[in-house]
Amino acid sequence: MKLGPAKHVIALLLAAPLLTGCLERGQPTMVDSSADDDAFCRANNVAVGSNDYVNCRKNRDVQRGNANARTDRAQRNLAEQMLNNPVRP
Repeated sequence: MKLGPAKHVIALLLAAPLLTGCLERGQPTMVDSSADDDAFCRANNVAVGSNDYVNCRKNRDVQRGNANARTDRAQRNLAEQMLNNPVRP
């Protein structure tokens, strides 16, 4: 009974979940923040579906995008600073 190919298949099946993290390419998993945005916009006594509500949701989305861009830029700046200024003990 040959177990050579079976060992390789089992090893691949065990290693596959560990390797899937490499495929992420730096993009974090999207977080569903629609409930938070809905609660925030409704707290301003705005009717759902009105122009003010739509503008509120749009502004929250823009603010979130800007915060993500700032975080990404700060991470890139830190990485560049670490590469250009290595600490030598």
